Amino acid sequence: MKYQDTAGMLENVRSICLAMPEAVEHIDGFGHNTFKINGKSFVISGENEKGFGLSFKSDRETQELLLQNERFFKTPYIGHHGWVSIQNPAGEDWDELTDLIQEAYLRAAPKRLVKQWLEVNKK
Repeated sequence: MKYQDTAGMLENVRSICLAMPEAVEHIDGFGHNTFKINGKSFVISGENEKGFGLSFKSDRETQELLLQNERFFKTPYIGHHGWVSIQNPAGEDWDELTDLIQEAYLRAAPKRLVKQWLEVNKK
């Protein structure tokens, strides 16, 4: 998949996030598309002066590993909580990003939904 425009990248993020049980999309006060489960954010995306930005919830260990790759950076303001961002992801990034978005969901979701998702997806 190759996504060159912001609308296409947002649609890809939306399709990944909303495929997760009970995930919802909310437009926050800054105009960012925020994806939540049970009131907890797990992905934030939006357009800025540099193009399309995508941030996702992570743990500190995964964050450290991702930050070794120059494509990823610590999310401003919430990076100290483990959040990681990528700017204008290329087509080849989306398989990895799908896994990272699913992991972000599992970090934020209640145990019953984690169990349900793991049973269905056998991870």
